Amino acid sequence: MSDYEILDDRFGKLIIGHAKLERLWTGSRWAEGPVYVPSAKHLLWSDIPNDRLLRYNETDGSVSVFETPCDYQNGHTLDRDGRVVACEHGGRRISRLEHDGRWQALVESIGGKRFNSPNDVVVKSDGSIWFTDPVYGIDSHYEGKIARAEIGGSHVYRFDAVSGEVSTVITDRVQPNGLAFSHDEKTLYVSETGASHVPGLPRAIHAYELADNGRSVRASDVFAECGAGMFDGFRIDREGNIWASSADSVRVYAPDGTLIGRVLVPELVSNLCFGGPKRNRVYITAQTSLYAIYVNAHPAGSGPVAGDISR
Repeated sequence: MSDYEILDDRFGKLIIGHAKLERLWTGSRWAEGPVYVPSAKHLLWSDIPNDRLLRYNETDGSVSVFETPCDYQNGHTLDRDGRVVACEHGGRRISRLEHDGRWQALVESIGGKRFNSPNDVVVKSDGSIWFTDPVYGIDSHYEGKIARAEIGGSHVYRFDAVSGEVSTVITDRVQPNGLAFSHDEKTLYVSETGASHVPGLPRAIHAYELADNGRSVRASDVFAECGAGMFDGFRIDREGNIWASSADSVRVYAPDGTLIGRVLVPELVSNLCFGGPKRNRVYITAQTSLYAIYVNAHPAGSGPVAGDISR
């Protein structure tokens, strides 16, 4: 059985026909938020209900507990200095792992009101940190701690780590979840998982055009609707294709919104990221397990380029 479903010739160019989906590890309750750390040659990801961060060492294939407890961390990314930035359900904040090994709280409130439970995070080329803030971490004690929502809505925020300014950039989503910038940073994509709270709400990725100042957004369009489950996390490659999680696969969409193919995964997919020395390996968190597959694609904004002979 193939690990791929090719729906468009454009997808055929992104895959390696004989590369197989590998299950690297299993044992999570809900695996989420993978981030590849090149300097350490490892992948970190969350096992949210077990309140722990796990580490996959790509040099020997071993898996260990990186940190526990970890305040029910969910999504992660790297800042411009290679530091891990985390969304904390338990702490209801964005934090950063400093070079000395300490977790530093960056932002935990706006207008004197605590966030709900930051979920996913990206860092723009100007160093600003953008993150989503649905209520999943305060809805129950399973993925966080039951608490009262203070803001009264689930929004997307921008944090300036230099000035300390935090601003609300998107307010028209019910439960914003995954997010990512297009390769040219002219568009911010945000997934809507509000169907978990509002039955019948479209399960889609929305595309927001950035304003000229690069600090706010204009009106959005629906980029794609999910045909199985909901879109959670997703990433964008150099060609502008979106690799998105769903209930049965990693779904790949061309920049025009066409579903061009799927990487078939035997568990509910939560998130993914590009990694490996050449950034051509897609790491996939799916329910209880960590998977990976080599592809003929690389992440937007990073990775080796043609002619690069560095090691």
